[in-house]
Amino acid sequence: MELWERAAPLRVLDELLRSCATGGRVALVAGEAGVGKSVLMGEFARRADRRARFHWGWCDPLVTPRALGPVHDIARHSSGALAERLAAGAAPEEILAALLDQLDHPAARPVLVVEDIHWADEATLDLLVLLGRRIGRQHALLVVTYRDDEVGAGHPLHRALAALRGTRIPLAPLSPERVAAEAARTGRDAATVLALTGGNPLLLTELLGAAGDRAPESVRGLILDRIRALPAAARELARLVAVAPGRCDQALLAGRDDQIEACIAGGVLVPTDDGVAYRHELLRTAVEDSLTPRQRTALHATALDALIGTGGVDPGRLVHHARGAGDADSVLRWGRIAAAAAARQGARREAADHYRAAAAHADRLPLAEQADLLERYSAAAYLAGTAADGLVPRRAAIAIRERLGELEALGASWRWLSRIAWWAGDSAESRSAADRAVTVLAALPPGRELAMAYSNLSQLLMLDYEFAEAIELGEKARALAEEFGDGETAIHAAINVGSSQMQLELPGGQDTLEAAYAAAAAAGHVDHATRALLNIAGGLAEQARFTAAAPALDRAVGYAREQDLDGYLQCLLGTRAGVKLQAGDWAGAITDADESLRLPAQGGIGRVPALVALGRIHGARGDQSLALSYLDEADRHAGPAREMQWVGPTKSARAEHFRWYGDPERAAAEVRPALARAAGQRAAPHSGELALRLWQADGRTSAPEGALAPYRWMVDGDWRQAANDWHQRGGHFLRLEALALGDLDAVTEAVRGLDALGATHAAQWLRGDLRRRGLRGVPRGPRRTTVSHPAGLTPRQAEVLGLLVDGLSNADIADRLRLAPKTVDHHVSAVLARLGVTSRGQAAARARKLGISPHSPEGPAS
Repeated sequence: MELWERAAPLRVLDELLRSCATGGRVALVAGEAGVGKSVLMGEFARRADRRARFHWGWCDPLVTPRALGPVHDIARHSSGALAERLAAGAAPEEILAALLDQLDHPAARPVLVVEDIHWADEATLDLLVLLGRRIGRQHALLVVTYRDDEVGAGHPLHRALAALRGTRIPLAPLSPERVAAEAARTGRDAATVLALTGGNPLLLTELLGAAGDRAPESVRGLILDRIRALPAAARELARLVAVAPGRCDQALLAGRDDQIEACIAGGVLVPTDDGVAYRHELLRTAVEDSLTPRQRTALHATALDALIGTGGVDPGRLVHHARGAGDADSVLRWGRIAAAAAARQGARREAADHYRAAAAHADRLPLAEQADLLERYSAAAYLAGTAADGLVPRRAAIAIRERLGELEALGASWRWLSRIAWWAGDSAESRSAADRAVTVLAALPPGRELAMAYSNLSQLLMLDYEFAEAIELGEKARALAEEFGDGETAIHAAINVGSSQMQLELPGGQDTLEAAYAAAAAAGHVDHATRALLNIAGGLAEQARFTAAAPALDRAVGYAREQDLDGYLQCLLGTRAGVKLQAGDWAGAITDADESLRLPAQGGIGRVPALVALGRIHGARGDQSLALSYLDEADRHAGPAREMQWVGPTKSARAEHFRWYGDPERAAAEVRPALARAAGQRAAPHSGELALRLWQADGRTSAPEGALAPYRWMVDGDWRQAANDWHQRGGHFLRLEALALGDLDAVTEAVRGLDALGATHAAQWLRGDLRRRGLRGVPRGPRRTTVSHPAGLTPRQAEVLGLLVDGLSNADIADRLRLAPKTVDHHVSAVLARLGVTSRGQAAARARKLGISPHSPEGPAS
């Protein structure tokens, strides 16, 4: 494929390579399939010549990606520690160290190219993120390529791209002028060629290379015509290569030299270092898609037999062909092996997928092996961040353990079900399973499993605000764990004890958590270490100690991010968003909340803090429908979870929203049942906040005993003492709420504070409340000192419209503005409605008529 219109991207790559003399760089080459990413990289390597030493890795579109596939490619063409550590199943940090050593070359500048990372496995993405953080200390260039049109809002690549923070090099389709020029050389009609190819370089090359006077209707038709012209044996080889994504293993090519030559001569395949391949993945998939189900099954079976006979093949590739062949026994055999290998290498999603494939055929195994496989699948799903997927296999494993009478394994599985159900948002099943685990294991001689069951139940008691009971059972678990030398369970129990002590404001609670964190981090128990930091920071935030919570949250967020623990990170970012909301940093709150919602959800409860923060901010600013959509989703997650840490903030925010939008009866109905539960559970922070919301709605409620003092003072009418207390705690927004209950001067300060936050609707509501109270001298809203947008859009909507004019998709806009996809969807809908159009194209056309350029979203172009 020729390299057209790519001088600018090559210049960027050349400059990045030169700048590596002062430190490593990262380049992100993005574009649609066939736009020429691989050709660009080949030309870059040719031009760099002796200046650079290239290391190449590829990601393949297997049904389940190869764990660390690109790293294995790099190791295969090198010698030394990297290959040895991969073969030994070394830990990710050891593999990273070996890869960094590989990039330390004194004679030539190292360039690491990883192609098609939209197909990368989780371990590869994690490794690239870690490499990106350290590349600045090297003198190497890391280049990754990906299809940006295939990376949707929930794609795991989003987080990796955000963390890599490299220079983005987008590759656009060819210009109509270039397409017309190339069409003219072959006597083709330019308009027809442009319509068929859309300026895609690969499609253009293939169409212009077609024989005859008439171009085929599609590239699919072109490649299939070429295959039909081959001899029968060569056709069979071309089809066999089509079911082997990425590279075709030598085992599939042995003894087929004549067929290989025929395929190359016929323009179907091209030679590679390892054998042959299709020129591009688009061509391979066109051939694969043309196969009948019977052909595809037979070809996968042929490939599987050949690869098994060779030995030393990546087990993930064997699973790919076994699944394609419908070979249940091979899926069972190789799926378990591939899953275990993926888990060792940190590819959690891929491990879960391999176990899922194997578990579909578990009934072919003896009962004990069935239970083991189902338990492994369940645990892998939990670790991959898809806890809900782990519930059914865990319940099935429990039924088998009961049938076999394997009580210790049964108790352990009940305890696992408790943990998984909690993350899936079902606290009722979690508590029931925890009780069953203790009952089963307590009837056996004491040991580690009983200690862990005690600690698990202690954790649930703590989360249900049964702090005294949680401390008692946690100490029992810790003592038993220490008796059996089980340091990990002792740490887990200590976190429950310390968290409960902290909530009861007993001395030493936070110290206990700090000690548990230090012990967990030193022992490599990163999950427990992160939980300790979360409970310190979350405890401070829940007690409304916002000033102290802020640095604690920064530390916890940093640690969770460093350890790639998205489940914790999602919750921590949402919690930090809530603290920033209270501190008056609403821009920071939105940034954190949006990042939280972009992370994969574990059953949804981890999204609640971010949803509540965004719902409150957008409600205060007057976007009623967007605010309510966030609060409705929060309510859907918080309801089944039942725990006050989720229910309290959600119901409080919903009551606030309905009061602001003129429905105090609905506000009271939202909060009344939650207040009764919070008061019964002695959940002081939540009972006070919920009592305030109910009092604001009905004017009659008093704060329950034990409620947090400043909430109680607000309900009792002591607004001045409450405002002072909120100020000392770092609760700027709550201070404004307290001032809003005061005299004219206090309310004036509150209104101006809300205006400064951009909380225009809340400020207007308060002005109306002043008038209802008969107070005179209501301060006006801020004067508009700028010309309004010609279409009446808000600044954010104008920004979105500018990007629509630029041709960006909703996912691209979310990426550019660092917003949640749902937020962008709402903004786009609002823009279309405001402009009176029904499509993005109409919106762009309308914007141009108004003189709005993509680079001047504030108003008309000058």
